Amino acid sequence: MAEISVAPFRAGDAEDWNRFVAASRNGTFLFDRRYMDYHADRFADASLVFRAAARVVALLPANRVDDRLLSHGGLTYGGLVLGEDAGMATVSRLFEALLAHMAAEGVASLLYKPVPAIYHRAPAEEDLYALFRLGARLVRRDLLTVVPPRDAPAVAHGRRYVLKKLARRDDVEVAASDDWAGFWGVLADRLEGRYAVRPTHTLAEIRLLADRFPGAIRLLAGRLGGRLCAGLVLYETPTVVHAQYMAADDEARRLGVLDAVVERAIAAAAESGKWFDFGISTEDGGRFLNEGLAAYKESFGGRSVVHDFYELGPVAAGDADRLANVRS
Repeated sequence: MAEISVAPFRAGDAEDWNRFVAASRNGTFLFDRRYMDYHADRFADASLVFRAAARVVALLPANRVDDRLLSHGGLTYGGLVLGEDAGMATVSRLFEALLAHMAAEGVASLLYKPVPAIYHRAPAEEDLYALFRLGARLVRRDLLTVVPPRDAPAVAHGRRYVLKKLARRDDVEVAASDDWAGFWGVLADRLEGRYAVRPTHTLAEIRLLADRFPGAIRLLAGRLGGRLCAGLVLYETPTVVHAQYMAADDEARRLGVLDAVVERAIAAAAESGKWFDFGISTEDGGRFLNEGLAAYKESFGGRSVVHDFYELGPVAAGDADRLANVRS
């Protein structure tokens, strides 16, 4: 392969960037510039484009905070986005180019959040091996609860009982919805009342993103007597259906309407051959497990996958020498 160059992302790169993400082994629509740029005012973009002989061979979604590079502070995951033909030797060279760029730009360290393996269309963990050889430190480990598309553990007896009881009611409906305002009211009330926080996205932002990615961002709602009382905001990628938001009001939780919504979403994901990802049940950088939340997700047959965060740095001259393939 020709020499690898690295350059900051520019607006004129957007078309090539999005095309590469769509064809990559481990990219999702979260890396599409139409998604990344909705909150561009909150992050100092420092994304990088890697090329060999003028051809894009990898991308790094990233932002910069002082002398620290994060991939990416505004996204669930980040890391190198790799094409089909990027083998281990190429990824080592990508990291060599990245380290040289960081040193030249005065970047002292990199926080690296790899894409979890269940989101890969084809294996793409060359970056984890390169990070190991470079001495990167594991600084955070979140716990995802996921349901596989096949051979999932059985739904817990108590959960099955609630679902069967709910199925006998004629005033409960679960269906796709575009009532974002109705659900956002339920979600905001739940988050404010239980955690004293607000949704990461505003109502205007989630509507904007759903319009930009109509096949990937959608709302599955539960109604009781025609009233929207529960729902899931689903982010769908080629291999995973992820519950970005999940909420219900008090009556819906008591009756199990949210359970019916979750059951429908898991079944649909399995029918399309995809994992269902409930998201994390950890807090404080992964150091605290919300056992009740994890148990709720596990009652639907969910089990655990970890999402690791790595810190690389401080960067020093000669760090890339660790990637030299020489026996000790």
